[in-house]
Amino acid sequence: MSKVYIIGTGPGDEELLTLKATRVLKECSAVMYDRLVSNNVLNYLNDNCEIYYCGKEPGCHYKTQEQINEMLVKLAKEGHTVGRIKGGDPYVFGRGGEEVLSLVEENIEFEVIPGVTSPISVLNYAGIPITQRGMAQSFHIVTGMSAGVLKINWEALAKENGTLVFMMGLDNLENIVDNLVANGKDINTASAVVMRGTSSKQRKVVGTLENISEKVKEAGLKSPCIIVVGEVVTLNEKLAWYENKPLFGKNICVTRSKEQSSNLKNKLRELGAEVTEINSIKIKETKSNLESYINKLENYNHIILTSVNGVEMFFDYLIEKKYDIRKLKAKFSVVGKATKKALEKRGIPAFVMAKEFVGEGLFKELAPHLNSGEKVLMPCSKLSREYLKIEIEKLGVEVDRVHTYDTLCGEIKNINAFSEVDLILYTSPSTVNNMVSMVGLDKIKEKKNIAIGPQTFKALKDHNIECEMCKNHSEDGFLGEIVDMYKIESK
Repeated sequence: MSKVYIIGTGPGDEELLTLKATRVLKECSAVMYDRLVSNNVLNYLNDNCEIYYCGKEPGCHYKTQEQINEMLVKLAKEGHTVGRIKGGDPYVFGRGGEEVLSLVEENIEFEVIPGVTSPISVLNYAGIPITQRGMAQSFHIVTGMSAGVLKINWEALAKENGTLVFMMGLDNLENIVDNLVANGKDINTASAVVMRGTSSKQRKVVGTLENISEKVKEAGLKSPCIIVVGEVVTLNEKLAWYENKPLFGKNICVTRSKEQSSNLKNKLRELGAEVTEINSIKIKETKSNLESYINKLENYNHIILTSVNGVEMFFDYLIEKKYDIRKLKAKFSVVGKATKKALEKRGIPAFVMAKEFVGEGLFKELAPHLNSGEKVLMPCSKLSREYLKIEIEKLGVEVDRVHTYDTLCGEIKNINAFSEVDLILYTSPSTVNNMVSMVGLDKIKEKKNIAIGPQTFKALKDHNIECEMCKNHSEDGFLGEIVDMYKIESK
């Protein structure tokens, strides 16, 4: 049965999505989204969901409101579970009510999912509380659009002692200031304008009604912006937290598969970065290739796992086959801390872990423990390098390399996502090649590019992409180096 969800997705920070919104997004078979939706929101959709962009920008509407209403009705009548994804909250100057009324007229079932509203959340991220004991016991949220400005009771508003917030009013900033002052508001009242709040492009200009317009012009702020007037603005430095994080103002693109991105994304966000997740790799399971090895696993002396996916595919297959893991005599060796942690989650400590995020590092560590006549199993990706197999066989060791998964090229769901990115992190040659295919070489060359590991660095160089390589070939190494790099740039 068809149904339409009008979904508020908050002001921009992906983590301000509600639990209900993320659950419902996974249920949608068709969605419509606009330009104010966070880059990563569409990553919560299932792969078969139809996606329609209906962004509306000042002076440039891809679809009129009437066309959006008609399309919602059309998709619902086609039997879809429709998600209308809107920035902020649908009923706070989001025209959600108009869209719902169009559904009511057609007797279409709907549900509205509230979103964290930007007048409160954006000010929070800018260090400005919308209320404060002794300063502001009320707040008023007003549209700053031209038609709205003409209908405002300026006399009453100017007399209010609470916080005044104007939405979508950057182009009318001078009119707003003039009307407040003309109706008695003190020209020295603290004021601020916050652009693109909660995102990496957040910028804040602070002044008074006397000079805020001029300061905003000098700063070159662009829509969307929130205008705030009131004494609470004076707290903006003391209560600032988001702007003080080491990676504030940076949008970093993580190119791994969806399954492998979460840990790094969380660490980057904690440091203040906005993270754009572009899953350049899709994982296709081929773990059934282990079938011919299942009955002789106890004969191997060593099992080498070079990725988290390799760990998951191998052990998931053993579970499917109800294999008694106590039969295994092999010692497990891994590349990288993430692979080591994935192995430990399966209850097995790593015998050897490469200190470097490359096969060469693992061979260096493992070679002294390999003896001629021993047997090694390598469950790995079809595209992984042959280096370890070749070098280990030179020692007189038998190596069975089994392809338990393929890495396929992913896709970008949000057509606006990449334009916001400052830096791209690559963790394998596949992520490099797939990003070039998905985004285009010229667009990638406009960004700062960083590789984890020499093979990934080489793949970038093969495309003539200017890039840097982490000295420490690991996630933690990247995090430390990227913080240091931006510290130097900010000096």
